[in-house]
Amino acid sequence: MPRIRTARHRDVGSYQPGMSSNGKKIFISGHNGLVGRALMKLYSGKPEWQIITRTKAELDLRDPHATDAFFAAERPEYVILAAATVGGIKASYTHPVDFLLNNLQIQNAVMDAAHRFEVKKLLFLGSTCIYPKVVEMPIREDSLMTGPMEETNAPYGVAKIAGIKLCQGYRHQHGRDFICGMPANLYGPYDNFDPEHSHVLPSLIRRFHEAKLSNAPQVTLWGSGTPRREFLFVEDLADACHFLLDNYSSPEIINIGNGWEISIKEAAEIIRDIVGYQGEICWDTKQPDGNPRRLLDVSRLTNLGWKAKTNFREGVEKTYRWFLDNRAIARA
Repeated sequence: MPRIRTARHRDVGSYQPGMSSNGKKIFISGHNGLVGRALMKLYSGKPEWQIITRTKAELDLRDPHATDAFFAAERPEYVILAAATVGGIKASYTHPVDFLLNNLQIQNAVMDAAHRFEVKKLLFLGSTCIYPKVVEMPIREDSLMTGPMEETNAPYGVAKIAGIKLCQGYRHQHGRDFICGMPANLYGPYDNFDPEHSHVLPSLIRRFHEAKLSNAPQVTLWGSGTPRREFLFVEDLADACHFLLDNYSSPEIINIGNGWEISIKEAAEIIRDIVGYQGEICWDTKQPDGNPRRLLDVSRLTNLGWKAKTNFREGVEKTYRWFLDNRAIARA
């Protein structure tokens, strides 16, 4: 079954030591996921913010009545909507209703409660996978819905587009300060390292790590290695979210990325070096490559004064270090 990013890895619960009991109240939904964990780390170090969280067991965000009761009791001033049902191509194909309904219900319940309980600002996180399959590079924000998206992303993508339109609708009809960010491909601590179901970077980390342990002479990877992708370290995304809450107010979506790309082959070689695997990399060119390029135009965000701080090698080193230190809780 697809998963909801509210109960992922070891649960951090609803309160963490060091959280301020005073200050601006922010609700981080999906706080146990890849993005949520990075947001928790960032805001836990800011005493002027009071973090509010709930696990899935404590609050089902698909339930509008329960979500209303939570907002009525806690009265968050700011919301980052990072909770979502996520999964790979197989999960999306097998459970399209879950991907559509779960995400629509979460978005609808949270945004409606945020409106009625007068949240000062809400940041909704979309996904760059919902941009058209065929699109001019780098991808500008106004490219959204100018062509069909990749069909395998459709159940998730349609729900995310609905979330964007709902944010824009609340701003237009009710004057709510709801904004939408579009992150690039993310990686970092608390990612999914299952080689069969994870995204490319954590999969490569896991495969090279296991090949190193088994002294495998080679690792075979799909495709030619020539496609180029943009990867954003998740802690940079958390920093961008904080920046946008302070510095962005517009109905227009905004891309969040590095603005640079790397080939899958180059990425694999860097990961092999960091892991310390000595064997060969072989490319199975009979397997598909996917889109040749996916690169965001991040000029809108750059012009506001934000840039990613973590280069690719540094981000992979941090991710691999976390993987080694947390094998017991890493999803692998």
